Amino acid sequence: MNLIVSAIGQGLLWALLGLGLYLTFRILNFADMTVEGTFPLGAAVAVANISHGMSPYLATFLALLAGMAAGLVTGLLYTKGKIPILLAGILTMTAIYSINLRIMGGSNISLIGKKTLLNNEFLENLPQYFNSVALGIVIVVVITGILIFFLNTDFGQAFIAIGDNPSMAKSLGIHTDFMVIVGLMLSNGIVALCGALIAQNNGYADINMGIGTIVIALASIIIGEVAFGELTLNQRLVAVTLGSIIYRLILLAVLQLGFSANDLNLISSIVLALCMMLPQLEKVLHLKKPVERGVKKHD
Repeated sequence: MNLIVSAIGQGLLWALLGLGLYLTFRILNFADMTVEGTFPLGAAVAVANISHGMSPYLATFLALLAGMAAGLVTGLLYTKGKIPILLAGILTMTAIYSINLRIMGGSNISLIGKKTLLNNEFLENLPQYFNSVALGIVIVVVITGILIFFLNTDFGQAFIAIGDNPSMAKSLGIHTDFMVIVGLMLSNGIVALCGALIAQNNGYADINMGIGTIVIALASIIIGEVAFGELTLNQRLVAVTLGSIIYRLILLAVLQLGFSANDLNLISSIVLALCMMLPQLEKVLHLKKPVERGVKKHD
């Protein structure tokens, strides 16, 4: 039971990664590689500041700002520097690696004996592993609520329009470059926040903890979409969180079958590939009945 509760808590915290990438991958229609740098950046900023005596609340907020700054750099490289978005993300991600080493002063840093967001009086009185579940629920509800509110404003609708048809959006007077930069800043800010929370939950930050994060984020998004089918935009945001929890439960089940933790990245890639191929597999295996069309015959 404790393992399931722990997996749910991890799923809720990691869901922020999927929510952040959703803004670029599904709404702006490109996968931002910056997230593999901003995730450990958020962890490094939060852990380094907490280890030096800063309040975990302020340290976590600074991690959010650091992620937004990274997103701004990628956005400027893409919109003003005219560098392809994939390359712009890789350039920023590579630069962040060195920045993280400077922030942490080494390849990793521990939070042993330091107060984190999970050490407050209320969370410490909860049963084992329920602290991450409670914190995850609060953070996910707040972030999801903010995103739903944002996407339903006029500004948010203009943001969505850019992903649907950039040329049409530009012809309507929407500043596409500005919107893309805002989207990248919001996305990477949320991803860095996720990194800060995961680091505090794990008790350390490591320079290599960002490897494979884009696959984890994509898995949350794709599993949520495959599991729950046709959804509205607001429902899709909730499905990302549920997809993240399902993904963690899948990993738990795989580990219980005897696989090593070293195989998690391989397993993640296989799960994601299967989910993305599911529509094609259903078609090949005739799992879905074809829709009958034509004029109904009368007796």
